Amino acid sequence: MSEIPVITVDGYSGAGKGTISQLLAHEFSYKYLDSGAIYRSLALYTYNNKIEVDSIELIAKAAENMELEFKFNNGLFEVNLDGKNVKEEIRIESIGTRASHLASHKKIRSAVLEIQKSFRQEPGLVADGRDMGTVVFPDAKVKFFLTASPEARAKRRQKQLKEQGISASLHGLSAELTKRDERDLHRKISPMIPADTAITIDTTAMSIDEVFAATVDVVKQSLI
Repeated sequence: MSEIPVITVDGYSGAGKGTISQLLAHEFSYKYLDSGAIYRSLALYTYNNKIEVDSIELIAKAAENMELEFKFNNGLFEVNLDGKNVKEEIRIESIGTRASHLASHKKIRSAVLEIQKSFRQEPGLVADGRDMGTVVFPDAKVKFFLTASPEARAKRRQKQLKEQGISASLHGLSAELTKRDERDLHRKISPMIPADTAITIDTTAMSIDEVFAATVDVVKQSLI
């Protein structure tokens, strides 16, 4: 299992992790893991099943029981929860906040960890998250950590929501991102920090194409 190469892309919400990870997975024909989507799917699953956010034992059990599948359908990424594509539903801000809360509990993270590790399959994996390079795949071949200013990340998130027909204030999004950053940075279990060998990229003033080109060059050199 350890011989299967892994590329980890950790960092802040809105810094471009998801897009870059999907592009890298496509470029190298690797499997793709969106760890945030696992927590968001769990948040949606427990919300729909009326499981209280502080019912840790029940939520950890739910992580073991929910049927979750990631796949690309005609080039578009899908998150299938119990047979239904919930890609848009799990991006609702309230679900993201709930997911961040769930991720702060050790028992829930342990249950999700087993799901995450199961994605390591031939020919390789690109893993997108907060602690992919530090906790889940510490032996990853290549590790990236993406960051960007809170203002840039809030604007990107607002644009995404607008494209989905959802209106949101820039101030509100910025405040929510800041709260989430604080939780992720300072939680006792698996805080969001760059791995010692991670290459940090500030994407504030960079286009997706520029970030992608930079990461592809690093990966190609590392896989030679």
